Amino acid sequence: MTVAVPCRGLLFDSDGVLVDSDAVVELSWSRWAEERDLDAAAVLAMVHGRRSADTVALLVEEAARTDALAAIDRYEVEDAAGVTALPGAADLLTALPAGAWAVVTSGRQELVTARLAEAGLPVPPVLVCAEDVPAGKPDPAGYARAAARLGLPAGECVVLEDSPAGVAAGMAAGATVVGVGERALGTPAEVVVRDLRGLRFDGARLAVPPEALLRSSR
Repeated sequence: MTVAVPCRGLLFDSDGVLVDSDAVVELSWSRWAEERDLDAAAVLAMVHGRRSADTVALLVEEAARTDALAAIDRYEVEDAAGVTALPGAADLLTALPAGAWAVVTSGRQELVTARLAEAGLPVPPVLVCAEDVPAGKPDPAGYARAAARLGLPAGECVVLEDSPAGVAAGMAAGATVVGVGERALGTPAEVVVRDLRGLRFDGARLAVPPEALLRSSR
């Protein structure tokens, strides 16, 4: 049975929802960690859904943070060539009206636009990036800002997220959250989909076909 989620706008995370960047994230952050004698596996466990500035602040002493942040930002842009679109992303995005969707990401604008371009996906008119908000996910500022720029209350939007921090941010903004991918199964999202294949938006609801569902309490 198709699950219908009422909404007037869609707010997408990028990494893990629209683009598959896991391999390049691992490459960039492992290189960064090894240069600083940090455990790469421990660092990688921290980075999903979090701004690079926030991760760096947790791991590097204040005097060295500016250089450390510049390094990881540079590595991630350099490694963007390995990014691909996730299943269903292109079909869904190209069917959406321009004023009905936005991307809200923990990455900087240069990185996000590079990854979307590499994946062959459109860049939306409304794009909220790390430098656009005072605090990153799980703070709701990014999703609240994107909804406002679409001219919608956050409560009339669906957030599509893969990470616990992102799901928390969407919920805190007052949006309905649809989790994407197995990483989202560990979150409170009441609907979790395998990927974006088969999802459709008609301006009043997001329709999720049964074959896309990993979990639904609706």
